[in-house]
Amino acid sequence: MRTRIRNAIQVLVRGRVALVLAGTVVLVQGCSSSTGGSSSNGGAPGSGGVAAAAGSPTGGSSASSGGSSAPSGGRTTASGGLASLGGETTSSGATVTGGETTSGGGTVIGGETASGGATVTGGETTSGGATLTGGGTTSGGTTGRGGGTASGGTTGRGGTSGRGGTTSGGGVASTGGVSPSGGNTTVPAGTGHYQMENLDRGVVAVKVTGGVYVGWRMFGYEYDTTASNVSYNLYRDGTKVANVTDSTNYLDASGTTSSKYTVTAVIKGVEGTQSPAVTPWAQNYTSIPLKAVSGSSANDGSPGDLDGDGIVDIVLKWDPANSHDNSQSGVTDDVIIDGYTLAGKQLWRIDLGPNIRAGQHYTQMSVYDFDGDGKAELAVKTAPGTKDGTGAYLSTGPAASDDDSAVYRNSSGYILTGPEYITVFAGDTGKELATIDYPVPRGSVSAWGDAYGNRVDRFNGGFAFVKDNGVATGLPSIIQQRGYYTRLTVSALTFRNGVLAQNWIYDSVTAIPNGGGDHSCMAGDADGDLGQEIIPGARTIGSDGKFMCDSGMGHGDALDIAQLIPGKPLVTFSIHESLGGMDAHDAATCSMYFKITNPGVDAGRGRAEYVGTGDETSASCSGPGQVLCATGASGGPGAGSNFVIYWDEDEWRELENGTSITKVGGGTLLNASGCASNNSTKSVPTLTADLLGDWREEIVYRDTSSANLRVYTTTDVTKRRIYTLMHDPTYRAQVNFEQASYNQPPHTGFQISPNMPDPPVPNMHVK
Repeated sequence: MRTRIRNAIQVLVRGRVALVLAGTVVLVQGCSSSTGGSSSNGGAPGSGGVAAAAGSPTGGSSASSGGSSAPSGGRTTASGGLASLGGETTSSGATVTGGETTSGGGTVIGGETASGGATVTGGETTSGGATLTGGGTTSGGTTGRGGGTASGGTTGRGGTSGRGGTTSGGGVASTGGVSPSGGNTTVPAGTGHYQMENLDRGVVAVKVTGGVYVGWRMFGYEYDTTASNVSYNLYRDGTKVANVTDSTNYLDASGTTSSKYTVTAVIKGVEGTQSPAVTPWAQNYTSIPLKAVSGSSANDGSPGDLDGDGIVDIVLKWDPANSHDNSQSGVTDDVIIDGYTLAGKQLWRIDLGPNIRAGQHYTQMSVYDFDGDGKAELAVKTAPGTKDGTGAYLSTGPAASDDDSAVYRNSSGYILTGPEYITVFAGDTGKELATIDYPVPRGSVSAWGDAYGNRVDRFNGGFAFVKDNGVATGLPSIIQQRGYYTRLTVSALTFRNGVLAQNWIYDSVTAIPNGGGDHSCMAGDADGDLGQEIIPGARTIGSDGKFMCDSGMGHGDALDIAQLIPGKPLVTFSIHESLGGMDAHDAATCSMYFKITNPGVDAGRGRAEYVGTGDETSASCSGPGQVLCATGASGGPGAGSNFVIYWDEDEWRELENGTSITKVGGGTLLNASGCASNNSTKSVPTLTADLLGDWREEIVYRDTSSANLRVYTTTDVTKRRIYTLMHDPTYRAQVNFEQASYNQPPHTGFQISPNMPDPPVPNMHVK
């Protein structure tokens, strides 16, 4: 079966991850980039409420030291290609403790008492009618990893420094040169904390000018901070053509369209078994044929291996043309979710039925291997009338005795009565595995901020490695958020040993400052305790479900959680509506690095990232202004207003908007002719993630007719060697949250830029 599929698409697709595609609202047809305009919010933010107190700053950890690798490099431009992903996790049960009232932030159900604290910011400066608050207490740096020397090469194009791997003190050395799948015989168990996916080598070969580009991934568990301990042998037609020591890609000048490539890892001199052979693609993308749903379009995406065979699968959610924002009335068609193999075989179809409304804010998917069986599950909000992938109505838990013929929507199209569930579906069959009542019921609709049904049905969703009963286990939980602007709730649930159960629930109960809560949500370990915090905007919810802090800046349309300041913990960047402007603050304490306010002026778009051109003292924060995230001082290159992506030969992230990728300072790197972006003025892709090949990211678009998905990959040769970003827990969780509401790009938990310190050794294991 694997051979047949592999030959059908002419590429290794033995990865253990699938794309999950979520529909949203109005879609942009054609290939032109839709830009401009502020984001539609579907209702003004709520008012009232008392500003929550922010926690006091945490103590600093040791400052990041660690030298960067020496320049080496060079670059060869090429085009096209694709390979694969993988994964499995294990799980265990957890207990739930009783809820208590939190200080400065509402009630925790299934959690413990949270405490407040205060945020102190520095002196203020007024400029151009906007207040810039500098200073603020900041928390300490992250742990450094020693310096080292990289292997050489020649100077890359345009003065870009190449990197031939890194060396530093410490680290975990893998043994035996093995890979977890794809023909290798030994699977390293690993001893790290986070249970990550068991990825395939992800080899991709693409015919380009000057030969064949070949890329592959380094696994997180085989990464060694002594670069010379790990290299890779590349074989063409059974003959070794290169031993690659300074990267995970190669341009084979003698390659042809009929060449077959395999890769082996050589770890401390021991060569592992070869990956299955792949043949080159003719262009820089592959097309995935889709079975159309009349009147609907393909949309957002998120990864997970559905059938456990190591091959990338696709869960595609179709967005009907009559879907609506929560602020708009109108009946919508059913939301349809399909499961596909990468070769286009339909595995199943789920119909969420008439009691789940279609729109960008309604259906948010949590996708990961929650029970540790090697197959990803899909968890999503359901209701009476939902049919699983076998065509059967839901029949477990509260769904066993419901009325599947009942239609609860009112004349305006809103669904404000009737049962609400969350269901876990099997990845391989789409069959219902477990259904329970939705963890936070709607109750009184007006308690959420309006009486007609807008705010009660504002959802976000994904997964995160939160704590189980206050203990960081490294196991994944289903995360579902209900409500923002006024009342905000976040639920963490587990699915282990066939049981779907509540882990914890956070509930603000009353209104939060300035209509808080964004049209997105992200996760990351903000305080270094090995449990990921949930960050739905200005507020940080602890990994145990406790209130941690609130910046008081309120609601926004864009959100970035990343190490935006070298040597500092995770930073929250957001743009804002009620207070206008933007800010960057410590994600754990909410102490400000900078803030700009302009009350009453909605800042509609913004982004934060290291995007060039030489200043690595801070990422760029772009929105209503262009500043350095660390200080709020003007300067640095603009980070754009939409998506960012790792694409070319250097370590700066590129800008993505509509269906094109551009480089800061000018130049188009990709123009996806024949494709369409999603979500009207948001102009976002179906998905960006490190799906294939080396550590750089792929981008997935739908074509203009939604007859196919296209998965594009870079073929620029880079001399920077980083393990797959999918083995960084921050990045992996954020890839799933990427599809929630107003799509946001994922970020790693460590800095990536030309003179970056060595990446941390991932604290992870696979089965």
